[in-house]
Amino acid sequence: MTHENPGLRRALFGALVAAIALLLLWLTWRALAPGGVSLAEWLILLAVLLVTPWAALSAGNSLVGLAILLGSRDPPGAVLPALRQARPGVPNAVTALAVCIRNEDMQAVLPPLARLLDDLAAAEAGDRFRLWLLSDTQDAALAAAEEAAVARFAEGRANVRYRRRTENTGFKAGNVMDFLDHHATDEKFFITLDADSVMTAEAVLRLVAVMEADPRLGIVQQLIVGRPAVAAFPRLFQFGMRAGMRSWATGQAWWQLDAGPYWGHNAIIRCEPFRQHARLEALPDGSRILSHDMVESVRLQAAGWRVRCLPAEEGSLEANPPAMPEFMRRDERWGAGNMQYWQLLRLPNFTAMGRLQLLQAILLFLGAPLYAAILLLAAINAVSGGGAGTPMCALALAVFAHWLCYFSPKLSGYAHALLKGEVAARYGGRIAFAKGALAEIAFMQLFEPLSTLNKAIFLASLPFGRRTGWAPQNRAERGIAWGDAARLLWPHTLIGVALTLAFATVSPAALLLALPFTLGMVLAVPLCVWSADPALSAWLRARRIAATPEELATS
Repeated sequence: MTHENPGLRRALFGALVAAIALLLLWLTWRALAPGGVSLAEWLILLAVLLVTPWAALSAGNSLVGLAILLGSRDPPGAVLPALRQARPGVPNAVTALAVCIRNEDMQAVLPPLARLLDDLAAAEAGDRFRLWLLSDTQDAALAAAEEAAVARFAEGRANVRYRRRTENTGFKAGNVMDFLDHHATDEKFFITLDADSVMTAEAVLRLVAVMEADPRLGIVQQLIVGRPAVAAFPRLFQFGMRAGMRSWATGQAWWQLDAGPYWGHNAIIRCEPFRQHARLEALPDGSRILSHDMVESVRLQAAGWRVRCLPAEEGSLEANPPAMPEFMRRDERWGAGNMQYWQLLRLPNFTAMGRLQLLQAILLFLGAPLYAAILLLAAINAVSGGGAGTPMCALALAVFAHWLCYFSPKLSGYAHALLKGEVAARYGGRIAFAKGALAEIAFMQLFEPLSTLNKAIFLASLPFGRRTGWAPQNRAERGIAWGDAARLLWPHTLIGVALTLAFATVSPAALLLALPFTLGMVLAVPLCVWSADPALSAWLRARRIAATPEELATS
């Protein structure tokens, strides 16, 4: 590992991030300083100072990732040496396929697992894997149906196991640790899978081969892309997310090296060190850790184990939320979990890189209330006349620079696919890929400010005891009713209308600059309904807009 020179890489990356951050701050100061700085503008500068590290980090990861994606014949191998050393073929070790389930539709969970087991058997590696269905289902009727479905599934399959806990202590992390403590036997590794995870036999065998090639690896986390989606919302969202994660994860893996991420599923873990070092006790305030995966990663790092990212897409998928309300509810749950990390930063026995990872997870969500505050302060400043001396061209340049950095991961991913013909070919060619990219950018430019506002509202209420709120049920046959969307999003709409009117009273230029950030709030209700509408979804699918390689391969 010495040839990778972690200190030099991190110093170079730190210099790049610092340069980007200084540029963003200089552009912001250049826009606000003329004519004097009002109180609102000082507060804007403070908020910009706090969001800039995340924006600069995003841009730095993206630029490094894009350079590797374009310049290397084997980008995953360039950032994960064990991948090049891995021995293909039947593994030596036994690996558990640990699937965590809770109140799931087993008719959706089991078919992908059947394909995986059959393909592993076809590769003559079936006896090297053991499927464990780890249930946290508490309802007796649901548990009985679940157990019956698994019993039918296990007929003729000797390597299928089922275990249900009567109490779901510690949530998913507790479920996994209970398996390791009381049920695992000769398994050396386990691959964590969620109920909606899909992995191919090739991807699973590759992960095991990588672990066997480097005995100091504790976790290897593969990229996770969206399963082919029916509804418009996940279809558009995951098209950009996939492009962004490809560049982001490649760049991050280059400088984080052995201090990589763990996202909770579609990853392989070495059983014994995880059992010894990743046990999660209650937080100092007595609550349980919600976002367990990153904490488990930094615990293993602190114990001297390597945690690496495999930035490869092939054979590793998950289902994304089917509509906007479910997506927002998931974000709220993640935000509540990541905010718990404030308590962990004070605890001993974490490495500097481990603390940095926890801090990054905090910044990911802390940016939401800060961006919302910037927009609100900008409206107050404009209406009160504080921005009278602000040169609009300089302000537009500063806003655009921050926008570029914020969206740099997916923009870099799009550039990679369009510049590499063989990548675009998997999406139907450059023209088809560009159509998907343009549709995703247009949709996300409307949705991202709305999502940011929703996270800001939730995080602002979190200290007062709020938890994940109500969200309307989405039924694929009819989408989301207008009344349901209005009940969920009326506060967002009112805030968007108020901000838009405030900027409109100042000048057409102020309104034009603000609309990309307020229009999605104004259109929150129709955006929620339209993005779940079956007719729009069918229209996108018929024209293969934002189609993924997996969808095209089966059509």
